[in-house]
Amino acid sequence: MNAPTTTELPVVVIGAGPIGLAAAAHLVERGIEPLVLEAGPVAGSAVREWSHVRLFSTWAELVDPAAEKLLAPTGWGKPDAATYPTGGDWAERYLQPLADALGGAVRYGATVTGVSRLGRDRVVDADRAEQPFTIHVLAADGHEERILARAVIDASGTWSTPSPLGGNGLPALGEKAAGDRISYRVPDLKDPAVRARYAGKRTAVVGSGASAFTALAYLADLAEEEPGTRALWILRRGITGSTFGGGEADQLPARGTLGLRAKAAVEQGRASAVTGFRTEAIERIGDRLVLVGDDGRRLDPVDEVIVLTGLRPDLSYLSELRLGLDERLQAPVALAPLIDPNVHSCGTVYPHGVNELAHPERDVYLVGMKSYGRAPTFLAMTGYEQVRSITAALAGDREAAERVELTLPETGVCGGAGLFGEPEAAEAGAGGGCCGAPATLQIGMGAPASSGGC
Repeated sequence: MNAPTTTELPVVVIGAGPIGLAAAAHLVERGIEPLVLEAGPVAGSAVREWSHVRLFSTWAELVDPAAEKLLAPTGWGKPDAATYPTGGDWAERYLQPLADALGGAVRYGATVTGVSRLGRDRVVDADRAEQPFTIHVLAADGHEERILARAVIDASGTWSTPSPLGGNGLPALGEKAAGDRISYRVPDLKDPAVRARYAGKRTAVVGSGASAFTALAYLADLAEEEPGTRALWILRRGITGSTFGGGEADQLPARGTLGLRAKAAVEQGRASAVTGFRTEAIERIGDRLVLVGDDGRRLDPVDEVIVLTGLRPDLSYLSELRLGLDERLQAPVALAPLIDPNVHSCGTVYPHGVNELAHPERDVYLVGMKSYGRAPTFLAMTGYEQVRSITAALAGDREAAERVELTLPETGVCGGAGLFGEPEAAEAGAGGGCCGAPATLQIGMGAPASSGGC
């Protein structure tokens, strides 16, 4: 029996989240076989972990066009385009139906542990580009498998690797030992067990992005119902006019409302702010925790710490591939200058695709939130455009691959996930303008906003 040629092999997509499933839909549209490998038991496993959080993007901005075409014959009920879903809504009403429509092209409980060229480690040049990719997969039952692929699209995101508390990018001294009192996610205070953890307690929230705003607003609401509940907001920089985002001038009204709610929590005394504080160590004093800054400052004890300081890509299983990544952001070198938070804030990234996402290793692409490396914000609409371009290139349609088919709002790179228990709250703002300073956290992948905030 002859081995299949490289062009007869599937394109392996890592991750059955919004961008990974969109990539599969575009591949199907192009007549290319996809194989989606999802480590979790269902589609959108990461999104479901923040199912209680409401996106500040509407359904109109969260559904990929190729995915919608694939769903149409199944009788899928398209949600109201003007409404704002939660992460749970997004997963149940769109991501899972899309994965179901893809059928056997999606495999669950399949964790990718390594990717390489068949018979070639990263050192070997000879005939490298002609070899298929070999993907090492660990199934949920412990079975190991090797899968050959013509190309690899890594849409695994960054959700599984949150950044630590330490101001230098490494865990603070004592952070691991205090792990039972530290969370790296926005709490779901509707869950009785989670609510009990923070009710009547003093909680430090570390971070300055949309997820930190969300946590502060949640805790402020809890403080109205549970006496003694207080939040301590810790920022690595100072508070300026742009700290809380665009407010009523934000082009994404729901995001502006989120910043205003966080600002109100501080102004009304339900949260106090500590600025210019970079955590060096965390100490246990009895049942409480004390944060120590790199300047020697020691904060008053807290009961809990919520660390929302960003996310970072897991590149460990890609170590045998020749990736071209920016040394600071861990994003593709051509994309990094467009999203660098040291230089840019909002409105300065343009839709991009195969050219900006290419690596020295041909036919391997990091897409979606993972393509942004450590940059703090990401737009799902941008991710959908990424995979449209890449799949066109894989199909040999270079003209379509290099054509821009997306117009972004003036908010550009800005993004984030919000709370907004009442969707109508999103109508409070007006269009135009954008936020200013870059943020430090992204959560989920919304569009045109979903990961972090400005």
